[in-house]
Amino acid sequence: MSGPAEWPGDGYRRPDGPARIPGPRGPADDLDPQHAPRMPEPLPESPPGPPPLPEPAPEPAPEAARVVLRPTHAVLKSLLGAWALAACSAEETQAVEEHLTECAPCAEEALRLRDAVGLLHPQENLDLKPLLRSRVLEDCLGKRPPRIPVPSWAGPYDTETARLDALLQDFGDAEWHTPVRLKWFEEERSRSQRTTVAGVIGHLLTVDGLVAAALGLDDPLGADAPPGAGPAGRTQRFWNASGQPVTREVRDPWREQSHTLVRTVSFAGRGVAELAVGYGGFELPLGDALLERAFECWIHAGDIAEAVDYPYGPPSGPDLHRMIDLAARLLPGALAERRRAGLAAPARGLVAAGTPGRTLRLEIEGAGGGGWDIALDSPAAAPSAERTVAEIALDGVEFCQLAAGRIPPEEAAAGQHGDREAIRDVLFAAASLSRL
Repeated sequence: MSGPAEWPGDGYRRPDGPARIPGPRGPADDLDPQHAPRMPEPLPESPPGPPPLPEPAPEPAPEAARVVLRPTHAVLKSLLGAWALAACSAEETQAVEEHLTECAPCAEEALRLRDAVGLLHPQENLDLKPLLRSRVLEDCLGKRPPRIPVPSWAGPYDTETARLDALLQDFGDAEWHTPVRLKWFEEERSRSQRTTVAGVIGHLLTVDGLVAAALGLDDPLGADAPPGAGPAGRTQRFWNASGQPVTREVRDPWREQSHTLVRTVSFAGRGVAELAVGYGGFELPLGDALLERAFECWIHAGDIAEAVDYPYGPPSGPDLHRMIDLAARLLPGALAERRRAGLAAPARGLVAAGTPGRTLRLEIEGAGGGGWDIALDSPAAAPSAERTVAEIALDGVEFCQLAAGRIPPEEAAAGQHGDREAIRDVLFAAASLSRL
């Protein structure tokens, strides 16, 4: 019986027998063309098109699926010192502060550390003290005296112009156009004039020009200067000539003029302090005129500081004493002028020059204070302690505010004793020293 038929060249199981392992395959050129495997036909070329789009990046896992590792208690406790010094990162700060709401011991420790940091770094006022410039200059001049020293009577003007200039240093356009109301007392009532910060500096520039003209320097008004005009007339001429709101450009000529005035009187030598400076209706010696300009510079600097809501202190004690002394020396003349205008009580009898007459004792308290005897009946009369009929006590700064027209005479908080009529006349005379 013959063996089972073989399936040619296959390795599959026959239906009627076991699988057979195929033998080695011959070379390709030995294959029977009739039984050679057919190669797949090539696909037709497709027309060129745009390159395939990149696959989109996988979407990040939602926040809820992220695992956030929270620092341990030990780590957070070690960060308390850095947290108290504000040296932690934003993430560390948030983690520490969340921990403090849950851990009472760490909260107490954080409070102690924060208090300790406050002791190491006390809060200080960054504003310069008013006397700092004077102290620095005094120390410098003590080590190296200037070749041409500034006269003592010009020192207050030099100091107050420098203080005002320091206040203006960082002003922007908005501050320069801030409204300011200037006040003064005239006859029996207060008056005022509305202007701006720049307008106030223009006012100081033009009135300082009276001193400049007396020294032979250029008048800031130039050919427009009204002959014989006082401070009010000159200021109105300057404001009208500007034709528009005064700008910050007025600062440079004002400051340059103040430097020139101080430099000129420093080189002038002795005797220049007696040079007469005309104020329209009256005159002052140059020494008193510069002291009066220092007083007005301080008062108007206070007006500016109040308008921009910035603190501004009074002058130093010695300078304030000089200003009060000038006002006290001018009081008898102001009282006589009001008497001639019928605004004060008549004199009690005729008093010859140099003869003791009725006297009011003016006591000024606080920094720059002292005592002054004010002649009541005549500027030429000699004050007499034996003929003192009244006494007034005032704070130094409040007295200056009264003399500047910032406080009405009726509202001056004065300690009063003696002749009520004399007290009223002196308080009103002090207010009449003010002007635009």
